Amino acid sequence: MSAAGKLYLVSVGPGFSELIAPMAVAALKQSDAVVSYELYLRWVQDWIQGKEVHTLPLTKEKERALKALEWARMGRTVSLVSSGDIGIYAMATLAFEEMREDDTFEVELVPGVSAANSCASLLGAPLSHDFATLSLSDLLCPWEWIEERARHLAQADMAVALYNVQSRQRQEGAYRILRIFLESKSPETVCGGVRNAYREDQETFICTLGELLERKFDMLTTLIVGNRFTRKKRGFIYTPRGYNAWGPPSAPAPEAPENRGTIWVFSGTSDGNALAQAVAESGYSVTVSAATEYGREQALESHPGLRVRAGRMGVEARRLELGRTGARAIVDATHPFAVEISQQLIGLAQELSLPYLRYERPGTPSDPRAVACIDMHDAARKAAAVGGRIFLATGSKDLPVFLQGEGAAACEWFVRVTPDPGSLQRALALGVPRARICAMQGPFTREFNEALWRGWGITCVVTKESGAAGGLPQKLEAAAALGIPILVVQRPALEYPAVYHDVPGVLSALQKAIDS
Repeated sequence: MSAAGKLYLVSVGPGFSELIAPMAVAALKQSDAVVSYELYLRWVQDWIQGKEVHTLPLTKEKERALKALEWARMGRTVSLVSSGDIGIYAMATLAFEEMREDDTFEVELVPGVSAANSCASLLGAPLSHDFATLSLSDLLCPWEWIEERARHLAQADMAVALYNVQSRQRQEGAYRILRIFLESKSPETVCGGVRNAYREDQETFICTLGELLERKFDMLTTLIVGNRFTRKKRGFIYTPRGYNAWGPPSAPAPEAPENRGTIWVFSGTSDGNALAQAVAESGYSVTVSAATEYGREQALESHPGLRVRAGRMGVEARRLELGRTGARAIVDATHPFAVEISQQLIGLAQELSLPYLRYERPGTPSDPRAVACIDMHDAARKAAAVGGRIFLATGSKDLPVFLQGEGAAACEWFVRVTPDPGSLQRALALGVPRARICAMQGPFTREFNEALWRGWGITCVVTKESGAAGGLPQKLEAAAALGIPILVVQRPALEYPAVYHDVPGVLSALQKAIDS
């Protein structure tokens, strides 16, 4: 034993033995004493057999540091053990604070895999450009400081790893920080979260900053909030190492004065985008909200002058967005089957005292060639009864109803989805072979439908009652030409406060609502 003693400050990572550095293993083997929180020692049992071990519970961090220093001053070789990286929100700083200038024992810090590193690796590569970490625990830092730092990080558009996200006593702090981020970051900012990284009950998720407001967390969760360049691909998120369009250093989320007082048009369809353009040409400031990045691209391609937001978000984030931009009215031009978003918009309009106008694309008159279905489950049962090679033109969201329903295994399924990564991934995850996926934006001509279905040998088609704008007449004609049944899912019933079926009707109602 060295008369001077030695203190190892040892990092053991997230709880996965393969991620413990060889330097940490060597330090533990060379120590005759170990100080730690008991949980961390489960990962290193093989290397501490026969050593004197001293454990103290959570909240006794200072006492742990003092015990390790005491043994080192006695000339012992001791390891003070911490999870993650001991130098990041961990025990190393306590050891240095309690250390004296006249201490003679040797000190060696062994780095490890921090929570930011381990969680980022499970999500992809979201921290591959400038980033920051921010702890939301106010036990050792005033909450006002945490909020102020969060505000500056958001204004700088930094990717941020959030530690100590939520506890039993601190439930609302995380949501306050997310709202601060939303003052400067877009609700569509790509984010991810990991609970218990590299441990037995590990959980991961990817969502938008707006959607984070609807989620629950705990102290075992680490959140990573991307910057405006962060993207999603193949179930991962990443931030490009080099930016192709740097622009201003901060995100453009806060509205400029000339953009305030906007009409929000919630779209995602070609006729909805055309309506938004008509509203803009009538002299109103317009912001289009599309559910997906692909929807945003479609809106900009057909009407380049429109301001477009993209991404799904929860009701709280949408409420903030409407308030921040000084919304004057809500025009709901979403798909006839997008009942959930319509219900959300009706509720927000009532809550915020905003005019709500529903644009409902005209339906198609009942056709003897169509087999009417009450809902998707009804259509799934009838399609399975027909059997054979079934073509689904119902979108990606309802695929599980068909592919996992009774009798589905006896059928061969072919699907059409919109050409965005999320829709394609959902189909692939359900086991649809790539050769049976048509990833194209409709509507299609009768000739195209007929050629596609004939080439695939389709024996039954399932579609929605999406009206002429959704290409239903062309599908009916193609199915009749091929002599195959076509199942048409009827539109869900929803009581809209005000419904209009053409652009002039919407414009007239909007003018009355705004000017009244």
